[in-house]
Amino acid sequence: MTPETVMSLTHQAMQIALLLAAPLLLVALAVGLVVSLFQAATQINEATLSFIPKLLAVLATGVIAGPWMINTMVDYMRQVFTSIPGMVG
Repeated sequence: MTPETVMSLTHQAMQIALLLAAPLLLVALAVGLVVSLFQAATQINEATLSFIPKLLAVLATGVIAGPWMINTMVDYMRQVFTSIPGMVG
């Protein structure tokens, strides 16, 4: 196994991780921004107020995007496992 192969696998793994985390993180960011704007407009300074909406939004996103995320991960793992014989020999 060459260093280029290792770097390629690492690069692909990082891309897949970013691709899978992006929807959840973007939804949490957007909900946090909306809640922060609401808190600023109403002058409610409660730190725990944003937790429940973020949790529910991330959970809903996980339910909606879950099948796509699983398919993406399974396709990547299938690609990695099928390329193992070529990397070893």
